[in-house]
Amino acid sequence: MDGMRELLDGYLPIEQYGLIGNLHTAAMVGMDGSIDFMCWPEFDSPSVFCRLLDKNKGGHFAITPTHPAATSKQQYLPFSNVLSTKFLCEDGVGVVTDFMHRPRPKSRSHSHMMPWLVRSVEVIRGEMTFDLECFPAFDYARTSHTLEISEVKDAQQAKPKRHASEAENSVFQSVFMHWDITDQNAESFNGTERAVFTPEKLSHTEGLGQTSNLADHAAQTAVSPMDLRYIVGCMGGGSCPLVKLTATDHPGGLGKGVTSQFKMLEGQRVFFVLRATPDVEADKMRAAGAAEEEIAAYMAKYDPPMSMKYAETLMEDTLLYWLGWIRSCTYFGRWLENVERSALILKLMTYEPTGAVVAAVTFSLPEAIGDSGRNWDYRFTWVRDSAFTMYAFMRLGLNKEAKHYMEFVRRLCREKNADGGLQIMYTLRGGREMPELVLSHLEGYRGCAPVRIGNGAADHLQLDIYGELLDAVYLYNKFSQPLSYDEWVDVRALVDYVCDNYNQPDMGIWEVRGRRQNFTYSKVQCWVAIDRGLRLVDKRDFPCHDKERWRQTRDSLYEEIMERAWNNELEMFTQSYENSEMLDAAVLAMPLVFFCAGTDPRFVKTMRRIMLPPHRGGLTANNLVFRYNAVETDDGLSGEEGTFSLCTFWLAEALSRASKADITLLYKSQVIIDEMIMYGNHVGLFSEEIDKSGKHLGNFPQAFTHIALISAAYNVNRALKSNKPASSS
Repeated sequence: MDGMRELLDGYLPIEQYGLIGNLHTAAMVGMDGSIDFMCWPEFDSPSVFCRLLDKNKGGHFAITPTHPAATSKQQYLPFSNVLSTKFLCEDGVGVVTDFMHRPRPKSRSHSHMMPWLVRSVEVIRGEMTFDLECFPAFDYARTSHTLEISEVKDAQQAKPKRHASEAENSVFQSVFMHWDITDQNAESFNGTERAVFTPEKLSHTEGLGQTSNLADHAAQTAVSPMDLRYIVGCMGGGSCPLVKLTATDHPGGLGKGVTSQFKMLEGQRVFFVLRATPDVEADKMRAAGAAEEEIAAYMAKYDPPMSMKYAETLMEDTLLYWLGWIRSCTYFGRWLENVERSALILKLMTYEPTGAVVAAVTFSLPEAIGDSGRNWDYRFTWVRDSAFTMYAFMRLGLNKEAKHYMEFVRRLCREKNADGGLQIMYTLRGGREMPELVLSHLEGYRGCAPVRIGNGAADHLQLDIYGELLDAVYLYNKFSQPLSYDEWVDVRALVDYVCDNYNQPDMGIWEVRGRRQNFTYSKVQCWVAIDRGLRLVDKRDFPCHDKERWRQTRDSLYEEIMERAWNNELEMFTQSYENSEMLDAAVLAMPLVFFCAGTDPRFVKTMRRIMLPPHRGGLTANNLVFRYNAVETDDGLSGEEGTFSLCTFWLAEALSRASKADITLLYKSQVIIDEMIMYGNHVGLFSEEIDKSGKHLGNFPQAFTHIALISAAYNVNRALKSNKPASSS
């Protein structure tokens, strides 16, 4: 399978990965069976595997067939985030199934989450030999580690008790699992050895984790020992696969890893479990003075005896969790499979303890191949992205997630900046500090340095976030749950802030690192913020002593935008008041937020100009939309970038809004969505950008793109279903 990486000098294309996770962290699994990216134990914790950003030093956990002609297929098991990679060759067919455990809904016996990475390997036809490589690289490959391979004391052969007459969900398992649970002769045993990786304890004086927020510090500096265990299963009383872990040096690594080569026959199965060693937490509890009974209860809960039955139960729990969750989705229109996959990915990227949505699970995947420097850390929650996510969940009838995020918003509103505003982004726990640091020892994906952790844009002024947030709050009040008085007080304070600050230049939705400007999109969203505040006053009769001031500010801002952001000669809305000849695809959102009608002549002329190819002054190539002209725009960075997937979906939705005047635009919007979905990867995931050859660029998968897919599908489907243009009011 090494041939998959030869074309890109040891790297897989970004689009050849699937994603698994447990609402605390996530891992990227390549089509060759290698986990090349995983931060542990939380999304913004240091990486354990990061071959995605350095093929030699980054670390990986691979299970791949040895047959040189083996091919692979990858898919999610239906209605879930359990990932199946199937390897095929003349000699046999093998399947690697990857997941992180989620507890079974409403179960008394399986109510807690096991924080494990689980990899199931089985052969379903013929025979196949696999190579296993587990080379962790702790703390962003900055920390060395030791390896100990030891005997497992509780390893023993045991007949499983799960037979057809006793299995709780045998029909369900027979559909999703290749293991024949009706075989009365099935045997399994716990592996006789385990590999323990113990990282050196280091402290850093800069970068992520250097914060006064104790919860952020604990998560962002977490580096703990991990162990690899396995469980072997064989069918019909036959021979079992022999798995033997061998300590192995890895070029460029900071410690030994383990390798193993094992042959499997049809009907055999092996589970591999990678986890933080539970005895470390027990030692901490003991040092803190916990009673031995309490420690024993913890160990019984998080270090249970391993067996084939237990491993299968974890998989079954996880499948039932995701199936139960997606069944709450109320959308049944066009592109249903893509919408459901986007919803499942957004849920996977939600940090369960707070409800915050991570913008992407990765950091520093480049927006352009080369030395443009457009590499950023997206493992935080942007107010903008999370507000749009709340909108997407509400559109799909998933109001529980919207409510959870509203609780996070309330917390942010109680801890506003000294000037009464919000930061543009926060850590997943609501922290404010995320110092940016370049990891110069990592070469970057395909040599595209620098590799950054943290994000220096955290203190940017981006006024558009208030419109996006208050629009989501308005819709939450309308479609989910009425706002309380205390929530209204928070809203009122934010609207007052916008009225006081809307005339300031900012850094815009694209977080440019050049000079501040009066970006058109930011001004439109300031108008939205004030407008939604006024709508809440009118619909709910909330008290507002400054209502007239709000109304005057909103109306004067509208006229200002129409005057200063409109280029009468070029007949288009411009990127900013200062860049009066520059297009920006962000203005496609104007009718989406009801700033203007989709049929407004000014908007239609702007949209049609955006749809022109770049060499004719537009932003569209092959029905894919650039966010702006990166070469001519002063964004503080060099080089070009790919088309922006979010903007392409915005164009499709804007076309449906404009179709009242021209019905052909409605069908154009459908074509754009159909074509854009074609650019998704084999399991329906989207990165931030698409390059000229159709390859994915930027952090992956990106929440914003999946949000835009849901919104465009929902609104274009509604217009197509009614066989008339979408409403503009």
